[in-house]
Amino acid sequence: MNKTLIIMAAGLATRYGGSKQTTGMGPDGEILLEYSACDALRAGFDKLVFILRPEMAEDVRRLCGDRIARKMKVEYAFQDFSSLPGWYAVPAERVKPFGTVHAVLCARDVVREPFAVINADDYYGPDAFRVMARFLDALDDPARVAMVGYRLKNTVSAHGSVTRGVCRVADGRLQDVQEVQRIVLRPDGAIADVSRGEPGEPLDPDALVSMNFWGFHPAAFDAMAETFDDFLHTLAPGEVRGEFQLPVMVDRLLKRGRVSVEVLDTDSVWFGVTYQQDRPLVQEALRKLHDAGVYGNLRE
Repeated sequence: MNKTLIIMAAGLATRYGGSKQTTGMGPDGEILLEYSACDALRAGFDKLVFILRPEMAEDVRRLCGDRIARKMKVEYAFQDFSSLPGWYAVPAERVKPFGTVHAVLCARDVVREPFAVINADDYYGPDAFRVMARFLDALDDPARVAMVGYRLKNTVSAHGSVTRGVCRVADGRLQDVQEVQRIVLRPDGAIADVSRGEPGEPLDPDALVSMNFWGFHPAAFDAMAETFDDFLHTLAPGEVRGEFQLPVMVDRLLKRGRVSVEVLDTDSVWFGVTYQQDRPLVQEALRKLHDAGVYGNLRE
C-alpha cells in the first residue's frame, strides 16, 4: 500500500536559538530529517512531505530535498497564516505558528493515502518506521490511529524543561494523553512536572510519552480540521502564543469515542535536540550508529 511520511519542520526552535531542523548533526553534516527519510524509505514509504516555513524551502531542497526526490516522491507544504480559516483574524503581534495539528493540515492537498507524522528535529530509529509501516499497510478503518511510544526517561534534557504528551496505556491501547509543558530532569535522575511551579509533581520515568510519531488514515484530516476550528474559536482576542498539538487533538477524539489508538512497540531509541547543549550528545549517538553500520553515506 502507498504510504506517506509527513515531516514537520516549520517550528521556530526558540529554545534552541536557531534553525535546528537544518543544523548538521551527523558525521558529514547530515541533518536529522535525513535519517528519518532514510529509515522511511527502507521501511517502504514511497512519498515524503516536508512542512516548512516558506523561507526554509530553498535550504531544505539544497541540503536534502532534491537528493531524496531521486529515491521517493517529495512534496512541499508551507505552514503560514495564509492557510488559516478565513473567519479567523490573526493578531497583528502573532509570530508563533499554531501548532502541529495546523502543520499537518497544511499537507492535506498533497496526501491521499495513509500517512505517518514526525518531527524534523527528532531521531526515531529504523524499527519505529518498520512497525509504523506495518500498521499503515493494514489500515482500512479511519477510526484507527497509531502512536509509537517512548519512555519518558529517554526523552528529557539535562539542560532545561521539555514538553511531552504523557500517555496512559492499557492492553496496548492509548487511554488518554496529558500534555505537560514543563518537565525537568533533576540532578539525581528524578523527573518532575513543574508546570505549576516548584517543587513540582514527580513523574514516572518509565511512563510512555508521545514524541509526535503518529499514523493516520487520510480521512483523519476531516477530524483535524474540525478540532482545529474548535480550538481557534476558544482563543481569546489578541492571543499570540496558543497552539493546538497533535497529542491534545488525539486525546480529545479519544474522549469522544471517535478513535482507537494503538501504541506500537519498538526497540528503537529516540533522541533529539531541544537545547544547544543537547547537540554534542546527538552527534556522538549518530557517529556510533554510522560506526556500527546502521547508516552508510546518506548523501549518495
